Amino acid sequence: MVATGMDTAFSEAVERALAEAPASANGVLIIRLPALRRNYRRAAEASLKAETAAVVKADAYGLGIQPVLSALQKETARTFFVATLDEALALRALANDATIYTLNGLLPGTSAVYREARLRPVLNSLAEVEEWSAYCREHDTRLPAAIQFDTGMCRVGLEPEAADALAARPELLQPFRPAVLMSHLVHADEPMHPFNEVQFKRFEAVTSLFPGIAKSLVNSAGCLLRRKYHLDLARPGIAIYGGNPQKVEPSQFEPVVWLFGRVVQVRHGEKGFTVGYGATETLKRDSRIATVGVGYADGYFRALSSSDEKPGAVGHIGEHALPLLGRVSMDLTTFDATDVPQALLNRGGFVELLGEKTTVDDLARITGTIGYEVLTSLGRRYHRVYVDE
Repeated sequence: MVATGMDTAFSEAVERALAEAPASANGVLIIRLPALRRNYRRAAEASLKAETAAVVKADAYGLGIQPVLSALQKETARTFFVATLDEALALRALANDATIYTLNGLLPGTSAVYREARLRPVLNSLAEVEEWSAYCREHDTRLPAAIQFDTGMCRVGLEPEAADALAARPELLQPFRPAVLMSHLVHADEPMHPFNEVQFKRFEAVTSLFPGIAKSLVNSAGCLLRRKYHLDLARPGIAIYGGNPQKVEPSQFEPVVWLFGRVVQVRHGEKGFTVGYGATETLKRDSRIATVGVGYADGYFRALSSSDEKPGAVGHIGEHALPLLGRVSMDLTTFDATDVPQALLNRGGFVELLGEKTTVDDLARITGTIGYEVLTSLGRRYHRVYVDE
């Protein structure tokens, strides 16, 4: 039995995926591609007239670049952002006609690779601008690139003094084609935060030095800000994959990932016994314990553990909740299945660890992290199924 709340077609697809999973699979990771496409569409609609790119770095946030790319190409996504040159090269092999930017910038001596693979660096410093400009001048070809300005993140991007220096040297821009001017919002996940306006004004000021070039400021959360922030190009990431990009507001995006862990043993535990490493949790009643073959080596974080002092994560079998018991270990996690009907709990069956009832953001709140880390940490030991119902 899978979780309720799914539509019939997807529920049936999940049932099939679990039934057909190899007997050796201790966990099954299901990625719902239509939900991913709808999330992209929602971000595009929120971005109004801006072109909507897609951020697919870190192997599409851990979900697999090839199937995610194919899904996004069924929508209007034609521009993609990755982090590194290696990621860009891998993406180019899958998408011959896509526009591909690398966010981490131009590393020394890599200009020829960008040219050969038709990739676009995001130039994050005056030194990178100078190197790209010199390469284009030497080879007499106006290759495109983005230029990023730091308006408050203090991470990468041209600082105000460097932006002024660049504006004073227009000859640096002539050999290549600045395709887009970028920056990155620090507090986009808090729509009313005053620093959003501070950064917008800083970005307006710096881009006024370089008229006639497309501008890009917003990520997933930024797509949900006021229209003036959207400019020419939006860059959603986490929202596409089902994470909530805002801190307080309910999510406007659908879950994309479901994770099921295989029950490797069902056992009895007496009241007063302790469970797991460190004996951190004491059974308050005679209990039926489901031991699931997923642990922190699979990206199911140790911080999801429970103890006598605090609850941990919760799994589900259908509508039945299974509170986590004790510590998550490397390969195994124990759950309280006492209230699950006997007929639904069997060795070799599955417990839902992630989905609609427990989202990536729920797990993030328990562990004190963010949905991005939950998604990108999902391990490689899972049997993966891409559902395109």
